Amino acid sequence: MYKAFHGFKEKPFNLVPNPSYLFLSESHSAALTFLVYGLTEKVGFVMLTGEIGIGKTTLIRYLLNQIGSDMDVAVIFNTNVLTDDLIRLILSEFEIEHEDDISKSRALEILYEFLIERYAAGRKVLLIIDEAQNLSEAVLEEIRMLSNLQTDEDMLMQIMIVGQPELREKIIDPRLEQFAQRIAVSYHLSAMNRDETGQYIVHRLEKAGGDPDLFTPDAVDKIFEVSCGIPRTINLLCDGCLVYTYAEGQHTIDDQIVEQVIEEKGGIGIITRRSAASSESVSETAHGLGSESRADACLNDKNTVREMLEGITRVEKYFHQQKEAYLAYIREMDSRADFCRDARISDLKTALSKERERNEKITVAFGRLQERYRLLLQKFQEKNQV
Repeated sequence: MYKAFHGFKEKPFNLVPNPSYLFLSESHSAALTFLVYGLTEKVGFVMLTGEIGIGKTTLIRYLLNQIGSDMDVAVIFNTNVLTDDLIRLILSEFEIEHEDDISKSRALEILYEFLIERYAAGRKVLLIIDEAQNLSEAVLEEIRMLSNLQTDEDMLMQIMIVGQPELREKIIDPRLEQFAQRIAVSYHLSAMNRDETGQYIVHRLEKAGGDPDLFTPDAVDKIFEVSCGIPRTINLLCDGCLVYTYAEGQHTIDDQIVEQVIEEKGGIGIITRRSAASSESVSETAHGLGSESRADACLNDKNTVREMLEGITRVEKYFHQQKEAYLAYIREMDSRADFCRDARISDLKTALSKERERNEKITVAFGRLQERYRLLLQKFQEKNQV
């Protein structure tokens, strides 16, 4: 309803992921480079992670629009599946005909035949699994086994797993070490900084045919403080501001309007508890912080700090366990070495003792033979003299 008022040809801050609106921040640009490399070079698994609303889906849709038409793509969104259902779900997403009650072994056979057929036709096959942080360890292991479907030179199906930061925490579990080893390309999307947030807003305004200066620098500062550089939250805030200015008949959005939208968020539903906490904390302790980094702003959010500390604690615990396991292994190897060394020395001493006894016996026998030879020689000489 505000499109005509602000001169937009379409809504600039729509929540539906639209690849044509993709803004390549430094992090998003790097992620795209890694993903393109992973797909074009046919490496192993590709993993993309990031916070909720960071733009993972938009980035993937943009990527799929860029790759050639010689690739069959299937996307799995339902990750609350059992191991027995996974292969059948993959068949369905690739639109491969199969019976509903097909066995797992038969489903795997049909999938393999499909992949061989596509490979022979010179086509690539890509399976994307979204919200992968919800997958159980058993299903992740089943996915790892799919990487065995390959020729002597190429993988028959590339697999990209996409998820929230919890996915990375799950992957570092020692029980999933084999799965982690299959991941050839991995990238974690980070949020935008203050400058990128402003560029993001201008990019979307211009894309929609609007005034790029609609939001004042102070408004952008406030939006960044509240959103911590998360695109979805930025969209929610900006859309709310556009609705507010349309209702009030204003053509410029400053920080006061952003504050008003936040206060009246109940009617728009734009701010999560985490973002609201961040907004209150930053507003009270870091007024005018817009030019500083996202990290400085988000460190004032107690929930964010607690989550960071919990994540660090889990990582430290994991490495401590690995260190203890390594030291235990070294101690065991040293113990075995000492045991082998002592046993070897004991064996050598025993062999030396036996060798000495043998030499003594040989010496005695030789002495006896020598004496007998002397006596025989003496008798022979006496006989010749006669």
